[in-house]
Amino acid sequence: MNNLILILLATLLITACVWVAVFLLAFKEEKLKKITLFLVSLSAGSFMGGAFLHILPEAAEEIEAEKLYLIVLASFIFFFFMEKLLHWRHCHKNNCSIHSFGYINLFGDSVHNFIDGLVIASTFAVDVKLGFATTLAIALHEIPQEVGDFGVLIHAGFNKMRALVINYVVALAVVLGGIVGYFISSSVGSIIPSLLPFAAGGFIYIAASDLMPEIRKEPDMKRSISSFLVFILGILFMYALKFME
Repeated sequence: MNNLILILLATLLITACVWVAVFLLAFKEEKLKKITLFLVSLSAGSFMGGAFLHILPEAAEEIEAEKLYLIVLASFIFFFFMEKLLHWRHCHKNNCSIHSFGYINLFGDSVHNFIDGLVIASTFAVDVKLGFATTLAIALHEIPQEVGDFGVLIHAGFNKMRALVINYVVALAVVLGGIVGYFISSSVGSIIPSLLPFAAGGFIYIAASDLMPEIRKEPDMKRSISSFLVFILGILFMYALKFME
C-alpha cells in the first residue's frame, strides 16, 4: 500500500507539469523559445541518463543480456510505431480539420501518459529510488511537451480555459496508468523485470527521435553549444542521483 501511495504522489506530480507549462506561456514568444530549447535539452539528457545509468543497470541484474537487448529493441520499435500511428503532425491538412488536429493530439497524449504511468509503477515496484529517478526524468520531459500541447489545442480552436482543463484531464491518464501498473505488478510480479528494459527503450526513443532533433535544429552556434551543455548536465544530474541510492 505504501508503494501505491508513492505511485499516486509521483503521477500527480507529473500532472502538475500542465500548470508549469501554462506559467511558461506568460513569457514572450522569443523568451519562451529560448527556455523551451533548454528544457528540451535537459529532458533529453535526463532521459538518456535515466535509461543508461538507472533503468538498464537495474534490469541487467534480473535479465540475461540477449533478452534485455531484444526487449529494448522491441520497445524502440513499439514507440516508433505508436508515433507513426498517433502523432498529430502526420495528419494532412487536406484530410482533416483543424479541430481534428487537437483531438488526435489528445488521444495520442492519453496513450503516452498512460504508458508513462505504467513505467513509473514498474520502477517503483523494483526500487523506490529508481521510481523517483524515473519520475524526475519524465517530469522534465513533460514540461516542454505540455507547452507544445497547449499551443496545439489553442490552434485547434479551443479557448485558453477549455484547453487548460482538457489538457489536465488528459494528463490524469498517467495516474490511471500508475494505478493499473501497481495492481499488475502486484499480481504478476514476474513481468516487472521485463518492463524495465521496455521503459528504457521508450526513454531512448523519445530522447533520440523527438528531443535531440529539436536541439540539432538550433542554427545559432552559441545557443547550440549552450543547449548541448544543458543536455550533458541532464546526464550528469541523473548520474549524481546514483550516489543518493
